Amino acid sequence: MIIEVPPVALFPNCLVQQKVLGPFRNQVGGTILAAKLAKERGWAINVGGGFHHCCGGKGGGFCAYADISLCIHFAFVRLNISRVMIIDLDAHQGNGHETDFANDSRVYILDIYNPGIYPFDYEARRYIDQKVEVASGTTTAEYLRKLDQALEVAAHNFKPELIVYNAGTDILDGDPLGRLKISPAGRTHRDEKVFKFARERNIPIVMLTSGGYMKSSARVIADSITNLSNKSLIHTGRNRTST
Repeated sequence: MIIEVPPVALFPNCLVQQKVLGPFRNQVGGTILAAKLAKERGWAINVGGGFHHCCGGKGGGFCAYADISLCIHFAFVRLNISRVMIIDLDAHQGNGHETDFANDSRVYILDIYNPGIYPFDYEARRYIDQKVEVASGTTTAEYLRKLDQALEVAAHNFKPELIVYNAGTDILDGDPLGRLKISPAGRTHRDEKVFKFARERNIPIVMLTSGGYMKSSARVIADSITNLSNKSLIHTGRNRTST
């Protein structure tokens, strides 16, 4: 299985390659490049990627390639990195990377997700190092409180050399798949908290924009990145860059 979108099976291969798999591969390349840039410059953002339902053996959901796992293996092999923390804050459980790094002590997974929505992968949940479940209808204040607590625990439990941050916008109020009630400002504050967590510990961070199923998601992402720049958590001059 490549992707869990049945109508795609009706399209000719040339169209699938051009419209589906080709753009996916470009985003995978962006995620891998982001790891390299983060190691060199402290941070990088791929406005795409975050295909966290796909594992090395198969696709899942809307995810055809396991870019998070590929990025981490690239970091191990090419970037002389030995410990990676995944902070997965997409509304959905990141069952793909959890399957790929099951019982791998080099990778620490913090996953804050809604257990009442796809993928219901109970086997993969066994491999989450730090599981934080947020029910449908969770509001901004409660979500950010749980995030603060989770980051404090993660800092105590693991000392990474790279953070891969899966920053889905499907937590937003009104998103038809995430079913949470986080405001745009709350989503921006969430990203700020994660980048501060990395900056205070001098840990390179890769941000992937992952899931989000409303037209307003693009503006929310742009506003969040602007806020990170305004707060000097990223630098967009010659000495810093994003993908």
